[in-house]
Amino acid sequence: MIAIVKGLENSVGLEVGLSPWMTVDQSMIDAFADTTGDRQFIHVDPESAAKAAFGTTIAHGFLTLSLLSKMAAEGVKHAEMTGTGVNYGFDRVRFLSPVKVGARIRGRFTLVDFKETRPGVRRLTWDVTVEIEGQDKPALSAQWLTLRLKPDHRV
Repeated sequence: MIAIVKGLENSVGLEVGLSPWMTVDQSMIDAFADTTGDRQFIHVDPESAAKAAFGTTIAHGFLTLSLLSKMAAEGVKHAEMTGTGVNYGFDRVRFLSPVKVGARIRGRFTLVDFKETRPGVRRLTWDVTVEIEGQDKPALSAQWLTLRLKPDHRV
């Protein structure tokens, strides 16, 4: 159950977001491959991938990771999530299960830490799990750090 309480600092330890399911299709995988230059056959060649370990093409792990921004935007609806949000980094990322073409995934977000590091700048630490519909084992688990800059803040 998603918890929304007054003030992000009071949400530490709570699950505060769950994104809608999204389908990872071959065109998404191909576009990522074109952008990154990672055209390994397990991602872009359905015929060859069908004969390999996963039985079909799979999403790049970094594609799944890159979808966290979209998942957070769609799934974390907190009144204080205003201003500019930027990536600060990851303390941990683990790719636990492949995302096969056609799979549906979603992100689950728990706020682990909230700090106002300086006036107008808040650092948030998230435990994130990307679930695969119909599977017990998630696609990935990460500890993600983001910064929220208040709307009137300039860097």
